[in-house]
Parts: sequence; structure tokens; C-alpha cells
Amino acid sequence: MKCAPAETDFLVIGAGVAGLRAAIELAAAGRVVVLAKRELKDSATQLAQGGIAAALSDEDEIGLHLQDTLNAGDGLCNPDAAKVLVEEGPERIEELIQWGTEFDREGTKLAFTREGAHSRNRILHAHGDSTGREILRALYAKTKTLKNISVCEFEFSTDLRVEDGRVCGIYLISDKGEHQQMAASAVVLASGGLGQLYLNTTNPAVATGDGVAMAFRAGVEISDMEFIQFHPTALYLKTAPRFLLSEALRGEGAYLRNIELTRFMTKYHPMGELAPRDVVARAIVHELEVSNSKDPIVYLDLTHLNEKHVKTRFPRIYATCMQYNIDITMDLIPIRPAAHYAMGGVHTDLHGRATLPGLYAAGEAAATGVHGANRLASNSLLEGLVFGARAGKSMRELGPLRSMPAKAEQPRARYSNGPVDAGKEEIVREIKDLMWQDAGIVRTGKGLKQAIQQLEKLGPRVAHPQTRRAYEAQNLHAVALLVVRSALAREESRGAHYRTDFPAHNDAKFLKHSVVKGDLVRFV
Repeated sequence: MKCAPAETDFLVIGAGVAGLRAAIELAAAGRVVVLAKRELKDSATQLAQGGIAAALSDEDEIGLHLQDTLNAGDGLCNPDAAKVLVEEGPERIEELIQWGTEFDREGTKLAFTREGAHSRNRILHAHGDSTGREILRALYAKTKTLKNISVCEFEFSTDLRVEDGRVCGIYLISDKGEHQQMAASAVVLASGGLGQLYLNTTNPAVATGDGVAMAFRAGVEISDMEFIQFHPTALYLKTAPRFLLSEALRGEGAYLRNIELTRFMTKYHPMGELAPRDVVARAIVHELEVSNSKDPIVYLDLTHLNEKHVKTRFPRIYATCMQYNIDITMDLIPIRPAAHYAMGGVHTDLHGRATLPGLYAAGEAAATGVHGANRLASNSLLEGLVFGARAGKSMRELGPLRSMPAKAEQPRARYSNGPVDAGKEEIVREIKDLMWQDAGIVRTGKGLKQAIQQLEKLGPRVAHPQTRRAYEAQNLHAVALLVVRSALAREESRGAHYRTDFPAHNDAKFLKHSVVKGDLVRFV
């Protein structure tokens, strides 16, 4: 559906799990417009394979889920946010079931599995490895029953509209290249992540950090941007995109083998293949580095597992790998790590409120501190549900739009918005390369300083965007600087942030969250 009214009561940027859950919460309070940058299916929610975690099984407890979340966060979780997540999570999942979400079952009971760093079987899946797709289907079906919600595809938000010290709408560019604006009493950024910063990523093409960049330009505080989680296991073929190979594969017993076909994870962590993601990712990087091969590879091995079970449990992964002539029940799968999830984002409280009145954020675009320095597997979909609902409830208190929107701008000149924008594509490639090289899985102060210098030189080339791709290049540039400056300021290693020049924790100075506003990075 295409629609861009001049004004609405509540505006939701992003149509993934966090955005749709916020919209559902807002529907009874006024008109809600949800803007999707492209099609609804172009979201990280749609791609989520691993599942959604919640303490719902008979053998589990909320306190155990909380402790696992805190442990994975490496000392930096906001305990209040983590407590909200695990305590409200079961209710949010029960809602999903009531709204028609079909989670996998064993007979009549929900089927729970285990993933890395979880102490209990608490991961729910849908259709084996299509959990995000099924949740998105159910949420969208629910929104269609609520007459106040309009979901608009191909509407790209470019900047926040700020008047008298509060957010009162957005500026956007349509798929036809028309520049417009929309007024609202409140805006929630549920725009997802920023994986397209990196040369190798599991994220969809839309994950260009738009929400974080928009908020930063408006003077909003941004937090914890140095913590980027790299998924250890992404399909690595020169002819294929970096397709995510779910952590659930290792949860079911898959092995990691180096180029000599030797299992290696027990050298790095007592939990072996089920160690936290940051540990596994760095272990793989080390194995690649010590290999004598020109194009080193690490493998994921499922060949010892039951063939029928693998095909039933992971139908999407099996079918995708078969497209590249890899039968995961018989062949070793070549893998490398890839950028996967940003723990940081727009700094918010536990109700989704950002530091600028009228602005909210939820899901991967937000930073409540719930994940600390390293997100626990399968907590991301849960975060979107829990904090999307909370942001929606908080926004309802503002009520419908009370003032008339500003006079609508006349549509400006149209520009080509085709898939190729040669100048901007070159800039995006430069950003991806330097971020992968200097601000990736393993970092150094020297490399981070070099990255800042290179990014600052690129600044004039991303100024004054006119096309959608030009705005994405500008957003990636802004977010890259946020990541690199935060990583340089944190002179320690913690969770997903690892520096060889500061390999240990420094709790005395850095058991705090980084906060960026303007060019200043501080720790609070």
C-alpha cells in the first residue's frame, strides 16, 4: 500500500516486529501511520531464523532467563531493562499465539529448543527456521483488523521535523523522488539495524542505520554504538550473499571445524560450539588467521546429525544451501562471521522515550541497555515485542495530534531513484571496506583512528543528498562515525567490542554506557 498523508496522530518508522507491535498498541488512541522503506518483507524480522526466547516451559524460570541475559551482556546490561524483557516476554508471546502465530509444537505442547549461552530450552521456533516471517505475518494480520492503522510501503523517511524543541513529524522522499513532510504528535523509530555498514552482513539491504542517523542529526543522544554483534556462522561463497546459518544449528549439535577439519572451539571456551557469539566469532577469526591457506575457510558440520531431523528442523536453510549445491546433511558448509546486530542505538528509557520530546525508539534502532555488550541469542524478536508495546503505550499518553500540520511543501524536483547511483555506490563500498577492516570483529586504536580520518574525508561527498541512495550513503557515513568514535573511546575489551591494544576489561573506567551527542563521547 502506498500512502503519505500530510498529518496523522502517531507515526511509526519501520514495519518489523517492533514497529507493528507499537502500532497495534496505538490503534485505540488515534490514527497510526506505519512507514516501510520498501516492501514489508524487507526487514530483519522477516529474515530471523533462530527463534524467540521466553521462560514458558515447565523446566524454565524467568530468573534463569534473566541471569543468562545478564551473563551474555558481559557486565553492561541495564538490569532493569533486562528484567522488563524477561518478565513481560511471556505475556507478549501469549498475545502472538492468540493472534494466530503458529509456533512449532510437539503434539499439543509448544516445542522449546536451546541456543548458545542459554541454560535451558526456551527458544520457540515457527516452521523450523522461519520464526521471524511467521511472527511478522501474524502481526500484520492483526494490524489489518484495526481500522486506525495504515501501513505504507516505499516511503523513505529522511529527517525528523523538530519545532519548539520537540519532534512533530518527519520529512520523507517517496518512491517517485518527491520530497514531502508529515506531521504527527509523536514519532517512534523502529527502523532496524545498520548491518550494511559492513562488507559482510546477514542484514537486509534496508539496514542502513536510517533511524539512528536521523535522531543523531536532530541532536538526540545515541548510546553503545561500539557494540556490534557479528554472527559467527554465515554462508561463505563468492557466488552467494552472506546467508545467515542460525545459531540453532549449533544448538542441535553442529560442529565447527577448521581448514584441517579439526574441531577447535573447546580451545577457546568450555561451552565449545555453544559459547557466546562474540567468543565464537573471534575464535573463527583466529583460526582463519593461523591457516596457511590464501582463502582460509572454517566449516559448519551437520553430517553426524539425523538427516530427516535436519531437513524437518531447518527447511529454509536446507533449501537455500541446496541452491548452491551444498547438501547440509552430507556436505561441510563453508562459513565466516558477518555483521548481524547492533546493541546500540537511540538512547531511550524503559518506555521508549528518547532525549528529545515527541521521539520514541524501539527494537534494534533503540538502546535501552537491555543487551549490554553482547545480545543473548533469540532475545531480539522478544525485545521488539516488549519494547515496541511499551513505546506504544507511552505514546498513547500524548493523545491525538492537537495542532494543524505546517503548510505542506510543494513537491520538489524529482530525481532518479533507480538501483544504480554510481557516485554514491562507490562511497558506500568505501565505507563497508574500511569498517570491516578497521572497526570489525577485532579492533585497534591505530585502525580506529585511521577509519575516523578516512570517514571525515568522505564527509563532503555525502552532503546534500537528493536521491534515496544518497540519503542512505549519508546515513551510513553518520552511523559509521558513531561506531568508530565510540569504539576508540572505549579503551577496553568487553562483549562484542574487542581491542587487541586493550584486551582486558577495565571496570573502573568503562563499566558504563557510552553516550554520543554531537562529536562528544562520554560514559555514564
